[in-house]
Amino acid sequence: MTERIYMSSPDVTAREEEALVAAMRSGWIAPLGPDVDAFERELADRVGVAYGVALSSGTAALHLGLLTLGVKPGDVVVTSTMTFAATTNAIVYTGAEPFFVDADPVTGNMDPELLREALRLLRREGAHVAAIVPVDLLGKAVDYTSILALAEEFGVPVLADAAESLGASHEGRAAGSFGRASAVSFNGNKIMTTSGGGMLLTDDADFAQHVRYLATQARQPVVHYEHIDIGYNYRMSNLLAALGRAQLSRLDEMIGRRREMRELYKELFRDVDGVEVFGAEGDENDNVWLTSILVDEQRAGWAPAELSAALSAENIESRPLWKPMHKQPVFADYRGIINGASQKLFETGLTLPSGSALTEPQRERVVEGITAFLGGR
Repeated sequence: MTERIYMSSPDVTAREEEALVAAMRSGWIAPLGPDVDAFERELADRVGVAYGVALSSGTAALHLGLLTLGVKPGDVVVTSTMTFAATTNAIVYTGAEPFFVDADPVTGNMDPELLREALRLLRREGAHVAAIVPVDLLGKAVDYTSILALAEEFGVPVLADAAESLGASHEGRAAGSFGRASAVSFNGNKIMTTSGGGMLLTDDADFAQHVRYLATQARQPVVHYEHIDIGYNYRMSNLLAALGRAQLSRLDEMIGRRREMRELYKELFRDVDGVEVFGAEGDENDNVWLTSILVDEQRAGWAPAELSAALSAENIESRPLWKPMHKQPVFADYRGIINGASQKLFETGLTLPSGSALTEPQRERVVEGITAFLGGR
């Protein structure tokens, strides 16, 4: 069996190894240290905000961001249905009710008009909407111009889930800089990785301080251990921060490699009837984290699952787009404003190998596998 080709495996080099070894030799192994401090400064500077808080995951950043906004049991948090479960899980951790908003069929991101409809409905019901959590899908920033305007109109704060969009931008402003705060992820399959990890980014000093406080078990600043709040063990280790700093120094290079793969897919499917590269129009501001195709089965003569099976036979990973949260059994009892756009994307979409670590021989194998499949249709 030939080696497996993954959709988005970690891209690490000798630079990351050197950074980890240096951090280990420094003696700073625990969830604090000079690399944590430097990583927070460097990423905040890259995104254009004042503060970063390095955490154990992007989910932790969302959870603590919601708690810092004051989200509590009985509240409603409006969020995207087209996302990974972590977004909704973080809302449920607080005891609040997630309320799902369907997608713009072109971008897959939260549809602002449906958001307006949702906020009007919840206002009529007298619900306390504590936050809006839009999700930047597959590396494309949401329409923050429209969503932030709606948030201001209805008096609701925004916590941006930028887990997938580090390095992207909207209207000249970096993803991760929108709303009261943003959460980014450094999971192993993300645009850059710290193995596991995430960061909360904000311009609000008090917000950052409270997140840092909660993330370190809510310890009071006294010699003995004193606690007046429930805290969490959510801080990032100095070792992983060192890895993150090395990755951040290569972020533009890694985005460039992923863009090369996006352009390759555009060319490969350019003349294939019934197939389009998802989000290809206007993707110059995306970080192109993952590239997916949308397949019109009637026109193409084949379904996404058929191509996926053919690639799997060649030991090449592919996967459908996110199954919408309102269709997940665990969240089936929660409400939303649904128009079917996300369900259609789930049914017609297929995500293909997109990582910056793909070698030229691996790229060629992917192209050959797709070309052979198309030639046999």
